[in-house]
Amino acid sequence: MITSTKKIDLLESMLLVRRFEEKLTEMSRAGERIAGMVILCTGQEAVAAGVCRALEPEDVIISNHRSHGHLLAKGAPPGPVMAEILGRRTGCNKGKSGTLHIAVPEVNALCTTTVVGGGIPIAVGTAFAAQYQRRPVVTTCFFGDGAADEGSFHEALNLAALWHLPVIFVCENNAWAGAQRHEEHTLVQDIATRALGYGMTGHVVDGNDAVAVYEATREARRRCLEGKGPVLLEMKTYRWRGHSEFDRQLYQPKEEIAAWMERCPIKLLQEALLAEGVLTYAVVAEMEDRARRTVEEAVAFAMNSPWPEPEEALENVFCD
Repeated sequence: MITSTKKIDLLESMLLVRRFEEKLTEMSRAGERIAGMVILCTGQEAVAAGVCRALEPEDVIISNHRSHGHLLAKGAPPGPVMAEILGRRTGCNKGKSGTLHIAVPEVNALCTTTVVGGGIPIAVGTAFAAQYQRRPVVTTCFFGDGAADEGSFHEALNLAALWHLPVIFVCENNAWAGAQRHEEHTLVQDIATRALGYGMTGHVVDGNDAVAVYEATREARRRCLEGKGPVLLEMKTYRWRGHSEFDRQLYQPKEEIAAWMERCPIKLLQEALLAEGVLTYAVVAEMEDRARRTVEEAVAFAMNSPWPEPEEALENVFCD
C-alpha cells in the first residue's frame, strides 16, 4: 500500500521534471545554445516518477531519447544534467553527450540511447549480469510504442523470458511514434499482450496515474526478485509536445492534445491529494516554488560552468 509520504514524493518528482523541461523549451525557443535536438517527456511525468520512485537506488535504468524525466526521477542531480544538456564541462558526461545520450552511473542510470529499440537488449545484458552475480538488482528499460515494433524488442523479450531475467520492460505508449499514430504502425492495440507470446507477464497501466504506475512497478520488481522472470508494463499516456522542439506537430489534432492535457498527471495527483487532505494549497505552492528554484539554480550552475577544451574531446574514449 502506497503511503501519503510516497504520494507527495511522486508529485514533487513530477513537478521538478515538468519545470525542468519547460525551462528547456523556453531556452530552446530563445535560441540559447542547446546543441542538437531537444526531445521532451512533457505530459509523461507520471511514468518517469512512478517507475523510478518504485525502484531502489541499486536498481538500474536504461533510458531512451526522452530521458530527462527518467534521470531526474532516479535521482540525477539537476545541475550537472542541465550542464550536460548545455554542453558544459561540469555536465554528467563532461559535456560530451548533449541532451540525448546522458548517462549518470552514480544513480545507476547507465545508458540513454536514441537508437529506437537499442536500449532493450542492453537491459537484458545488465539484468543477466545481476543474475549471474547473484545481486538483488532489477533493470528497468524505457522505450516507446514505436520501439516495440523493432526486432530488438522481440529478441530481447524472448531471451529475458527464457532465462528468467530480472528486467522490467516499460513501454511508454504515448500514441505517436514520430509522426505516426499508433494504429498506423501496428495492429496490436495493447502492446502488453505481446508478453503472452514469450511466456511473460504483461500489464496495461494508466500511464497518467502516478500511483498506479508506482504500484505496478513495485509488484513487477517483487516478481523479478522472486525469480519469476521479466515483466512487460505498457503505460498508456500521451505526448504533449512534438517529436522534438523543432516539430510543429501539424499532424496531431489540437483537440486530442487538449483532451489529454485535461488528464495532466500532475493535476490528477495534486487534486487527489488535496481531496484526501494530504496536501493544502499552501504546501502545493511551496512545492512549486521549490521546483522552480531548483531549476533556476541548475541553469545558473550550467551557464556559469566552463566549456570543455578541444583537447579533451578524446579523453575517456576507450578502444582495444
